[in-house]
Amino acid sequence: MAEDSAQDKDLPASQKRKQQAREKGQVARSRDLTSSLLLLGMAAVVSTAGGWFFDMGRDLLHTGLTVSAAASQDPTAMLQAAGKVLIIGVMVLVPVLAFTFVVSAAGGVAMGGWVFSTEALAPDFSRLDPIAGLGRMFSVTGLGELGKALLKAIVIAVIGGIVLWHQRGALLGLLQVEPEFAQMRLGQITAHAFLWMAAGTLLVAAVDVPWQLFQMNKKLKMSRQDMQDEMRESEGNPQIKQKMRALQRERARQRMMAAVPKADVVVTNPTHYAVALAYKEGKNRAPVVLALGADLVAARIREIAAEHGVPVIEAPPLARALFHHAELEQEIPVALYNAVALLLAYVFQLRAAPQMAQAPDDWAIPADFAVNE
Repeated sequence: MAEDSAQDKDLPASQKRKQQAREKGQVARSRDLTSSLLLLGMAAVVSTAGGWFFDMGRDLLHTGLTVSAAASQDPTAMLQAAGKVLIIGVMVLVPVLAFTFVVSAAGGVAMGGWVFSTEALAPDFSRLDPIAGLGRMFSVTGLGELGKALLKAIVIAVIGGIVLWHQRGALLGLLQVEPEFAQMRLGQITAHAFLWMAAGTLLVAAVDVPWQLFQMNKKLKMSRQDMQDEMRESEGNPQIKQKMRALQRERARQRMMAAVPKADVVVTNPTHYAVALAYKEGKNRAPVVLALGADLVAARIREIAAEHGVPVIEAPPLARALFHHAELEQEIPVALYNAVALLLAYVFQLRAAPQMAQAPDDWAIPADFAVNE
């Protein structure tokens, strides 16, 4: 039961999953929004540049239809005429195609941002499977897209029909006026129709945009197992990390134990704590902690010190203060300088005259560094 619930994709997509989807070109897109922007753009083009397009179309027809009988028998003249027609056609088509590309890109960027993915350009031969294609066609998503397409076609057809019906008198009247006025009036009617059709498709887009965002978020949802796998990929396997940390601690402990023979003294609690100190005059500003530990580690430090003839001094207050306030491979705290100086002086006395050496009665531990246990 727990396994089944773990597989339910009821968790929102992580930022990493969203980024991976964007890299694959999987972002929410609305064709209806793009269609609306195209219709609005066409209305603007007809309103502002409709006369230019009319003039270019007239020149295209004039150039293509006014070929003399003599020129029609001359291949060179025919090629020149065809070249003129081609140039005019390109001059008309290039702005239209460029405008269509810009508006289509703007529709996609407005919703999902700019995305360039080479994975999306790679061929997907699984789409050639007719059975899978039928499955997509009759899926909920496919039927939904079909329904939207039909709705949009009906909306555009109805709005276009209404506009034409209301403008029927004006359209018939164009046959009785000057061509220049007819051209201007036809452009106004066309722009008006585009605006109304754009308004209709915007209503469809107002429903489609939230739906596409919902579908994309639903598609990217994750299960608890997905979350765990992502965390494992991002941060590494917890078990492996635990083993690595344990290995690092073991290596650090081995290095620490290897440094104990270099110590000048080991101060103990006497059994609970052990701290190994070393001081090299001219090299260190203050004594350095070579090793420290409690319980079993402390016992091992004492054993190694005894094997290598390192003095082991019982000074419980100082041992506790060093264990709790000193750092491994670092100099001792300034507040413990006096106490450690007394310790080293006692060690030097032991080396020079063991019978005369006497341990301090007070190790001069500051109140802030005193540890009572």
